[in-house]
Parts: sequence; C-alpha cells; structure tokens
Amino acid sequence: MDIPRIGQRLRKGAFILSAHTSEQKNHALACVATEILHTKEQILSANKNDMTAARNRGMSEALLERLMLDDKRIDDMITGLQTVAAQADPVGEIVAGWTTPNGMQIKQVRVPLGVVAIIYESRPNVTVDAFGLAYKSGNAILLRGSSSAAASNTVLVDAIKAGLKKAGNDGVPQAVELADCSTHESVNQILTATGIIDVVLPRGGAKLIKLVTENAKVPVIQTGSGVCHLYIDESADITTAVRIAENAKVQRPGACNAIETILVHRSQLQTFLPELEKKLAGRVQMRADERCYPILKNAADTDEQAAGCTTCGKYGKNCVIKAEADDFGFEFLDFICAVKAVDSLEEAITFINTHNTEHSESIVTNNLKHAERFKARIDAACVYVNASTRFTDGGQFGFGAELGISTQKLHARGPMGIQALTTTKYLIDGQGQIR
Repeated sequence: MDIPRIGQRLRKGAFILSAHTSEQKNHALACVATEILHTKEQILSANKNDMTAARNRGMSEALLERLMLDDKRIDDMITGLQTVAAQADPVGEIVAGWTTPNGMQIKQVRVPLGVVAIIYESRPNVTVDAFGLAYKSGNAILLRGSSSAAASNTVLVDAIKAGLKKAGNDGVPQAVELADCSTHESVNQILTATGIIDVVLPRGGAKLIKLVTENAKVPVIQTGSGVCHLYIDESADITTAVRIAENAKVQRPGACNAIETILVHRSQLQTFLPELEKKLAGRVQMRADERCYPILKNAADTDEQAAGCTTCGKYGKNCVIKAEADDFGFEFLDFICAVKAVDSLEEAITFINTHNTEHSESIVTNNLKHAERFKARIDAACVYVNASTRFTDGGQFGFGAELGISTQKLHARGPMGIQALTTTKYLIDGQGQIR
C-alpha cells in the first residue's frame, strides 16, 4: 500500500474541499445518498458474502449483528447523510473574537483538521457515517475497515465516489479512499504516516484501540472500548430498573454502549435480582458475585421459563454462574453480564470509576441527591439517570452519524459529530502595529 501516494491525493482533495461552500458540500452529500439508494441491492449482496464468510469462520452472533446490513440500516445511512447535510457547517464559525489594546482584531475560527484516517472493525455503516462527517467538516478521509467487511466496504466506497462524481464540480472524489485490509501492514503504515495523516481514530474493541494508541506516531483521537455499568440504587423502581437493564444489555450486546456489569444495592438484591433473572432467562449468561449468585441461581432453578435454558444456545443450563475477578471490567460484547452487590452509592461510584473505560454509565434511582452525586462523581463521557446507556450514539444525540465515542479528555469527548473533526486557527487584522 502506497500511503505517500494515497496521502498526496487525499491532501489535494482536502485542499479543494476546504474552499467549498456549505451548499456545495450538501449537494455532494445528497448525490452520495442517492447513489447508495440506487446501489442498495449490490450493497446487500456484498454484505451477504461477508456475513457468510464470517459465519463460516465462527464469528459470534453478537459480532455478526454488527457486521450485518439490511434495508433499514442502509436507509439509516442515507438518513444520516441527509441529517449531516442539514446541520450547520462548522467550518468558518467564529468561536471567539476581541480587540487588543493596541487595536488588533483577533478572531478564533473553526477549520478542518485536514486528512483524517479511521481504523474500524466490522460495522460497514461506519464507512458511510465517517465519510459524511468528514466531508461536511471539510476533511479528506482514509477508511481502513476490517477484512470481515471488505466486500461491503468496497461497494460502499464505490457508491460514495460515484455519487461525488455525479455531483460535478460540487463533488471531490479525491477526498475519500479505502485502504487495503488484506494484511495488517496498512494499519502500520497509517499509524506512522507523520506529515501525511493529520489524525487517526480507532473504532473497535480494546485490542484494536491498544494497538493504535501504543504504536501511532500521528495524533490519535481515542474512541475507547465500552465497559459500561448500570447501578440499581436503593430507591430504584424495580420495573424501570429491569426494563433499562434488559435494553442496555440485550438490544445490541456487541455495541460499545451496551452494559457489561450491573451493580445492585444490597437492599434491592431480593427484589431486583429475581425479576432480572426472569427477564433475561435463556438470553443472557449472568456471572454473579458471591452475594448475587445464590439469589439468581435460586430464581433460575425455580423459574419454569429458565429451567431448561433451551434458548440460551452455547450456555446450556449455565445461564447463572459464579463470577471470576476478571469478569468485572471486561468488555464481553456478547450476551453475558457480570452482576455484583454493593453496600452504598459511594461504593458503586468507586467501583465504576475503578473498572470502567470512561464511556457510558447509568444509575436507576428515585433519589434526586443520589442522581446528582452520581452525575458529578462518575468519570465518563456520558452519565445517565434512569435511562439506558444505549442512547450514547451520534444519531440519538441528533448528530446524524458519529465517528465514534471519544473516551479521552482532550479535543473531543463523547459521541463525535462534525464539530469534533475541526480545530481552530486565529485570524489577526492589524493596521501596521509592531511590537
């Protein structure tokens, strides 16, 4: 893979794109959305091939769900592009401005980052989301997807480029490239492409993020793995708590905003845990600590629906097992959840801050003081009260799409929309002032 050559092309594309108006960029995005719609059947066919190959390699159902495309997900890509196009263009926005005592006028304005690279696993929808956000914010983008989604990503990027060409002078096909994913060499080249790539974003599991952060010589915006917790407070409504727990774990267990651990106040163990087991029976393996295990196991043994665990597949009758120490702070990305008892809100906060990845955390409570303390003390990009962590998503936040969930504290944090792909520069107008 010739990164210098590709980077030169992307740099040229970024330079051209930086001069385009919002109207030009929006027209180009509309043309891409139309082209994706027109090539839907080719996209679905390519994704079917990816799914078959991944299933034959033994990929888990939770990870297959991340890889899968259907009509709705393609429609969501198109809607995402339309939403991004409808948003205010951050480029040129005046962040601050003032006049100095000697009469110079200083303005701080938003500008594109330049050439962005994203390295991501599965999730072919990221191909379109990342392109749309980069393009609207005036950046060229190098997409490096995983080999499991190679066919899907190739067809999607072909559609993107075709749409940009159909946009005429408003389209900049040089602003997007798909990197080779057949070997890890392309990742190594991207991470060391100083002077060519302005910033790289990893989006995937802990292994990928560790690889990028430890080996990159170009700046990194870290989108962390998701070890997310749900804390059931002593004042929590049980029905609400069970609903939130089910949604946060089961809806998309392979997503980074799914919970991996449930903490339960000691006063709620006998009321919440049997209801949780009843709701998750046959669907989720619960790995429980010494206080939660006997309650959950007893509920499983006496619950007719859970007795056979016939729908639990690979877990058989082991839907409730004793937790190991390593189960806490681990990102399962599967139908598995650790469960632990705590004696107080303070213990829950300390445990979360010790074991989380600063992604998304939630408390279920009817105590306003506890809710405010949880929000103030939890160290995470997104902190919820009485809501599922599954809402940590650019689309749900109104961004149309996202590049990922940043768990770092510099430049951007949380779901990253178009503004996260900009930096600022200062423009100074004088009248001959000298120092």
